[in-house]
Amino acid sequence: MDDSTDALHADPSHHRGHEQQAIDRMWDFADPAASEERFRAAAADETLSVHGRAVMATQLARAMGLQHRDDEALAVLAELEEADPGESDEEAAELRARIFLERGRMAAAGERLDEAVPEFTRAVREAALGGSTFLVLDALHMLALNDTGHEEEWAAEGFDILEGVRDPRLKRWGVALHNNLGWTKHDGGDAQAAMYHFQKAVDAADRYGTAGQQHVARWSVGRALRTLGRTDEALEIQRELALARPDDPYVRAEIEALAPAPTEAEPTIEP
Repeated sequence: MDDSTDALHADPSHHRGHEQQAIDRMWDFADPAASEERFRAAAADETLSVHGRAVMATQLARAMGLQHRDDEALAVLAELEEADPGESDEEAAELRARIFLERGRMAAAGERLDEAVPEFTRAVREAALGGSTFLVLDALHMLALNDTGHEEEWAAEGFDILEGVRDPRLKRWGVALHNNLGWTKHDGGDAQAAMYHFQKAVDAADRYGTAGQQHVARWSVGRALRTLGRTDEALEIQRELALARPDDPYVRAEIEALAPAPTEAEPTIEP
């Protein structure tokens, strides 16, 4: 059993902050199958509270969803929703928020946005009722990704919340919110506005984010520079990223677009 779940062992007044720390340690989004096994063990660990096990089960469902096993994942969430385990109204609301989030993520991955957006909207409401700023921000960032035409409104709500928090783990949501809004602007034809948000994402990633987030945020800046015609700057960024992650296909693709290899001359026959 992963010792990162120790903090969930019982004091309900302190479990919430530690809960996300445990989840963060157990997740490897590059390997959802391994993550699934960790969350499966945690969801069955009777040393955790009933609520703690239920929270772990929502992440088990997420890991299944990432492996395209939606039917199994939805069955896990349905069982949790029916049981509604929680020692307080706040815990029950927090759990419902997690259930709505995971159902919404699966719907969004399947491009069923008419299903995803209402799930994320419910998640915002329940997370607020449960007093979970983390889950409010998670749901807002998913809405900003998937509610076409309202991306900026949802992102703005997230930015307003971030202005009032100090927790570095909450501040990290600024990376995703700015990066995603940057892509909305970029794809909408406003690369200059995109650059503003990509730079903000870099700032947030450097202060609060992971190494992976720092890498992606810089890649986005480089991509926007290419759109703006600032190819020398863009190439410099991508080459720096390639030194750190030479196997990144997105970095390689940008370098090829910015500095294509010279084509071989056509063979000729001397007269």
